[in-house]
Amino acid sequence: MSKSITQDMKYSQSLMKNAEKNCVSRASRKYNKSRSYIYFWKARWDGSVESLANYALDHWIDLKRYAPEPETRKMLKTYHRQYGQYLKLKVSLKTNLITLLDEVFPGANTLFTSAPRKSDGHEKWVDFAVKFWHRECVCGGSEAAFAKRYQKWCQKHGYRFSEQKALQIYEIASSHPNTLPKAEDTKRLITYAVNQLTSITETLSSIQNEMLSLASVLPKFPVVMGMFGMGETLGPQLMAEIGNIERFERKQSLVAFAGVDAPAYQSGTFESQKRHISKRGSPRLPKTFFQVMNTILQHAPADDPVYQFLDRKRAEGKHYYVYMTAGANKFLRIYYGTVKAYLRQLDC
Repeated sequence: MSKSITQDMKYSQSLMKNAEKNCVSRASRKYNKSRSYIYFWKARWDGSVESLANYALDHWIDLKRYAPEPETRKMLKTYHRQYGQYLKLKVSLKTNLITLLDEVFPGANTLFTSAPRKSDGHEKWVDFAVKFWHRECVCGGSEAAFAKRYQKWCQKHGYRFSEQKALQIYEIASSHPNTLPKAEDTKRLITYAVNQLTSITETLSSIQNEMLSLASVLPKFPVVMGMFGMGETLGPQLMAEIGNIERFERKQSLVAFAGVDAPAYQSGTFESQKRHISKRGSPRLPKTFFQVMNTILQHAPADDPVYQFLDRKRAEGKHYYVYMTAGANKFLRIYYGTVKAYLRQLDC
């Protein structure tokens, strides 16, 4: 342990000397540290290695005692990280399938607008591509013959049948040309692509169900899921990344951890009016919050304070990223106060 502490102190000493010799900006780029971090330690450095350790020694009584993360929260966070990795694979596989379908059945991925099935995550157009993998599978016969085959397929896979939809599909298949022939090799390529996408979709659905199951045992689960914008996907994701709310002493600490705060930027008499978010803390939370803000904007609940705030900023002519970030900031503050109050009631 003493060896690692000494190495850390030597590293900090080297950083301070570099900042003293050159400048803070150059040291920040070389050591990949923020300027605020360097200024923090530079104010405490008197030229000796010991001074870099004195801050922790002087304030040890005020520092929070380390507590290991509970097993449930740790597993929930791990599931969320895996969910993100598999989601990237799904996007890649879906793009690949659409590219192949554009050569055999252009527009097949836009035939249906129904949401993915909750039980296994299957999408109708993907299942449709297994049976009707080429446009000639649709328009190779009469409209009545296809409508009958389509109806049997819908009954077999549990989808709703519409005769009007069948005629629309037939019309699209008849009017779009293909570049790859209707052959066994082509069918094999489509089948491989569909099977890979289906497999990753089912895996994502299973992970999502596990995340929901793990999150449901957390004390804050009812109050978080009761907030507008929280669903079976975003709710567990948010709880996984934020973790224990008790480790944040103030709401500003939670906002900073989420990386959606606007840091001060001032030098002498110059003060910037256009600042970017700090992006410190969790790199995954900003994405989750943007999804939550999109959900709130799409549903537009008139009595929701976050939506009222977003709508007001949007009406003021603020840039999209400005009011979305400000909305995420406000949502976090409400989240902090609501969850804190709920947990306090449970302790009483």
